[in-house]
Amino acid sequence: MAREIPFFKPDISAAEREQIEKVLDLDDLSKAEALESAFTKRTGATYAISTNSGTSALHLSMCAMDLKRGDKIICSVNSFPSVPEVVRHFDAEPIFVDIDAEDFNIDLDAFEKVLEENKSKKLKGAIINHVAGQPTDLDRLYEIARHHGIRIVEDASDAMGGTYNGDPIGATGADITCFSFSPHMKNSVANAGMMLCEDDDLYRRGMLLRNHAIESSGWDKYGNLEYIYDVVDIGWKYDISALDAAYALAQYGRVEKMIAHRQKIAAVYDEALEGVKHVSIPVKKRDHIYHHYIIRIDRNRDGFARALKERGIHCGLHYIPLHLMSYYKQKYSLRVNDFQTALQTYQQVLSLPIYHNMSDADVEYVCDMVKEVASKHI
Repeated sequence: MAREIPFFKPDISAAEREQIEKVLDLDDLSKAEALESAFTKRTGATYAISTNSGTSALHLSMCAMDLKRGDKIICSVNSFPSVPEVVRHFDAEPIFVDIDAEDFNIDLDAFEKVLEENKSKKLKGAIINHVAGQPTDLDRLYEIARHHGIRIVEDASDAMGGTYNGDPIGATGADITCFSFSPHMKNSVANAGMMLCEDDDLYRRGMLLRNHAIESSGWDKYGNLEYIYDVVDIGWKYDISALDAAYALAQYGRVEKMIAHRQKIAAVYDEALEGVKHVSIPVKKRDHIYHHYIIRIDRNRDGFARALKERGIHCGLHYIPLHLMSYYKQKYSLRVNDFQTALQTYQQVLSLPIYHNMSDADVEYVCDMVKEVASKHI
């Protein structure tokens, strides 16, 4: 019987259990504040707002920017659906941009061209995601944004704990940076997100809208609202539970160890799969934490994936281009060939399992099976 290698499996240690026990014993319910403090300390960001999911953090960032109907936000067509989704909830418009053929992040030449062609005051900013944990060229991105006077929101869901030129992702120059603790799991052990920023107004508005836009004289240690309060805007219920925050805090405390192990796995994959027929390994252009390990299959990618699944190896796909999704295709009359690089990439890419609790034997098995399938691939 084939060994079973899931695409992802959470790693739960004594640290997570200890943090959760403290909450269950009602000994320490301030885990959200502790999580926010951990982020500002590690990244150097001025402000941190914890949320109940990464999508909530992205949506809250649009709220903090006061996005309105008809406004426009640029994003890569190679993003998770949460990115344009948070824009559309304001009846604002996402503008899709093609991708770089090597690192699968947004094509900055195309990004700049879109800005040159869209001089409208309705164009407010861009949401830039870091595919697989490798950031885009942030120096150039920020320079373009300053020249055109737009705001940059980084979706760093794949880049938690990552760096750009050695500096922590989260305070490298974006207006807002958002993180997710479960970007690729449908049924997560716990959900958590984070929004980082430097601007006082963005922070105050984010904090206000995170919890129903309630202004109050205070809350007690159990989260009970003081009996006199006011509602000053339309807000959301995006604050994080103490249990979710406890789990996220323990995970974040081990993020560097997890990254180091993924990088070790990636190095094994690189060495084992370099030069394998039909397979191309990832192109490393900048700091890379290998949240995903994305290979290219030169033809019949789906057949390759099926063959791996028959051998017990579950793979991912990052991502199906947004212009192929029924909603966006129909809403904006998009054609299949509108984003050529993203389309070709989508037809070839495959994400292999890579996570902290993969054993050496698991990694070796994945390598062996990829080579075996490649040797028979048509």
